[in-house]
Amino acid sequence: MKVEGKGKLLKIFIGESDQWHGEPLYHAIIKKIKENGLAGATIIRGIEGFGANSRIHSTRVLRLSEDLPIVIEVIDKEERINAIIKVLDDMITEGLMIVIQDVEIIKYAKSKDTK
Repeated sequence: MKVEGKGKLLKIFIGESDQWHGEPLYHAIIKKIKENGLAGATIIRGIEGFGANSRIHSTRVLRLSEDLPIVIEVIDKEERINAIIKVLDDMITEGLMIVIQDVEIIKYAKSKDTK
């Protein structure tokens, strides 16, 4: 079964070393997204990037960087994305960024009458 519709893509840009109450921020964010019932989320670990301080973080240096870029992507309905942003506001600090884009969603799901 194919389901189509409009939605929002939420991208959260953070650093791998960012913390929230003693745990990695990316993990704390994923837990909040799941607790709030959103459709799903993916964490992508970058190989190189720079942010607000313009310092390059890279896997190309002799020792591995301890603060590689992380992007968390979430796609859901607009009202659910807006609601989770309010939940995450306290967790997102200076130098981090959120981007929201309009998207067309095509979801392939198992048909209800298929076993």
